[in-house]
Amino acid sequence: MFQTEFEFTLPKGYADGEGNLHRKGVMRLATAIDEIAPLRDPRVKSNPAYSTIIILARVINCLGAITEITPAVVEGFFAEDLNYLQNFYRQINGLESEAVKSDDSLTTLAS
Repeated sequence: MFQTEFEFTLPKGYADGEGNLHRKGVMRLATAIDEIAPLRDPRVKSNPAYSTIIILARVINCLGAITEITPAVVEGFFAEDLNYLQNFYRQINGLESEAVKSDDSLTTLAS
């Protein structure tokens, strides 16, 4: 069977509002709409790098006990965890790995 979901463990972990640390999660393979839909978002229009946040919120199925991953959750990730997830995204989706620049998004890394 074709694998479409992949488990990961964040290096640091996400601390929720109650102080609980969440490190283990599941990310699914991205679809075309996962990369296209953020381009319509006004936050991406004003800051193209924000597409990374939206894409990750769409493809992360769960993180610890959190089953609804929103852009606000992704915004709360530590920089090391965000970098880890960007690399993990490219790896599971078979995208070329390039050096990450501070203003790059997941969609530009795929090109």
